[in-house]
Amino acid sequence: LGEVPPAAMPIIHLGATSCYVGDNTDLVQIRDALLLIKRKLVQTIDILKKFAVKYRDLPTLGFTHYQPAQLTTVGKRCTLWMQDLLIDLSNVDREINDLPMRGVKGTTGTQASFLELFDGDHDKVKALNKRVCELMNFKKTIPVSGQTYTRKIDYMVLSVLSGIAQSAYKMCGDIRLLSNLKEVEEPFSKTQIGSSAMAYKRNPMRSERVCSLARYVMGLPNAAANTHASQWFERTLDDSAIRRIVLPEGFLAVDVILNLLSNIGDGLHVWPNVVRAHVMAELPFMATEVILMECVKAGGDRQELHEAIRVHSMDAGAVVKGEGKPNDLMERIAKDPLFQKVHDKLDEMIDPILFVGRATEQVDEFISDEINPVIEINKSLMDVQSVDDVNV
Repeated sequence: LGEVPPAAMPIIHLGATSCYVGDNTDLVQIRDALLLIKRKLVQTIDILKKFAVKYRDLPTLGFTHYQPAQLTTVGKRCTLWMQDLLIDLSNVDREINDLPMRGVKGTTGTQASFLELFDGDHDKVKALNKRVCELMNFKKTIPVSGQTYTRKIDYMVLSVLSGIAQSAYKMCGDIRLLSNLKEVEEPFSKTQIGSSAMAYKRNPMRSERVCSLARYVMGLPNAAANTHASQWFERTLDDSAIRRIVLPEGFLAVDVILNLLSNIGDGLHVWPNVVRAHVMAELPFMATEVILMECVKAGGDRQELHEAIRVHSMDAGAVVKGEGKPNDLMERIAKDPLFQKVHDKLDEMIDPILFVGRATEQVDEFISDEINPVIEINKSLMDVQSVDDVNV
């Protein structure tokens, strides 16, 4: 250390342990790393915003229990991913703002050695602590410490990174499932090999890589929690080795995850005809309630109509599952005289856009009220280019 400022070599270590340098340096690196993560988070959210807007009104099957449910839109589903990342961004901001510097605290946190250096002048000790904090661009120092800053801070930081990993896993898990349905696919280059054995395959390798890294990051807070809990009194050294692994690797992994999310979001490909085909395979069942109500309004008997729909639905389901044929429920209803009052408007009654509720409006409102203000506040980060790239 003294080789950098030779004149200070005789006195630079007065009153300070290695933790004075090490812990404060760690906090500087953590803060700067969080700022980098923040930039990439904002950029990822902005990329997904464009996707959500583009497909705001494209109806698609919703899924609960991974079974077909009420319709949503492709854009609305994307806002669910974005909302998670927006929460993560808020947590990153809070961690940056709340992160303290260890400051000038001495060997066991009492500042005794610095008090001796300043001949018992408490004000000078406090002034030095404040000045060091200011020079390192921190808003505050930790109020009290042992030899180290409390390792609970490491846990909090890794929990924020874990949150980002959770959001990324959720998003890419959805994309992997949608890829199997051939509705939505991640980017796939012309020369990319999906499988070394099966040349026709388009494996979602980027999303799989995200999930693999995310699973690792999600496990790191547990290591930090155990490290914090096992610190005896003012300090014990069994925190050192593990921190040198979990902190840098946590940040490095999330950095790569966000690179991948941006790359995936920027090249996410939707196959609208496949999406519609899946919708139309299920929509007839979902539309039966509307058909029933319209027929009752026209004077039909509700119980008689309900029983007819039940029978037609069971028969159509048997055709789909037992014979592998398309859903013919609408054709059955179109031939049944009980439903004659709505025969001329069956097609318009099963327009998918009528079954998405407020999904389209929710996308518009979410972008306007939640996303655009965040992008505007952080617009200075939008033009910063990353020097790293994604290779698959």
